Amino acid sequence: MKFAKEIRVGNIIMVDSKPMIVLRSDVNGSSRTGFTYKWKMKNLLTNSPQESVFRGDDKFDVVVLDKKPVTYSYFADPLYVFMDEEYNQYEIEGENMGDAIGYLKDGMQCEAVFYDGKAISVEMPTTIVRKVAYSEPAVKGNTSGNVLKEAKIENAIEANQIVVMVPLFVSQDDDIEIDTRTNEYKKVVRG
Repeated sequence: MKFAKEIRVGNIIMVDSKPMIVLRSDVNGSSRTGFTYKWKMKNLLTNSPQESVFRGDDKFDVVVLDKKPVTYSYFADPLYVFMDEEYNQYEIEGENMGDAIGYLKDGMQCEAVFYDGKAISVEMPTTIVRKVAYSEPAVKGNTSGNVLKEAKIENAIEANQIVVMVPLFVSQDDDIEIDTRTNEYKKVVRG
């Protein structure tokens, strides 16, 4: 059990017997009157959002989720199917995948997150390398300062293709490294 004042963004807690992930935390009050914590949360099982206010001395159970390495296999609308090394298949609903959908590629390694024995979401590696599927060519004379352009990256499902802002020198078919937490370009990967 942890006090509300010890809970951080990203922690998974039990609220009314439901697993909730804390997405945002706002603190109000003073040391004399006591602090209140307004949390924006999301139910891990239903994906429904919720906002609640708690006192600093309210107690919560913190949940530690199980994780297992898996490989992306295929898309069976609306489910994404992953397989572990023992060939067990796990189906995860698209709405629970979040930004991970834009990075999926056949045979990609990632981690499935389990709650109560059920796969509920997927965690991507922190950085991945993807080929630029499409990018406009650089315009001559547009090179002063930190100028960026849009680049679509390859993935398994074209409808979920994401756009990354890249420097002008990046062109189509270049391999680039991307930070999956922020969707930011890191560098061009050569050879």
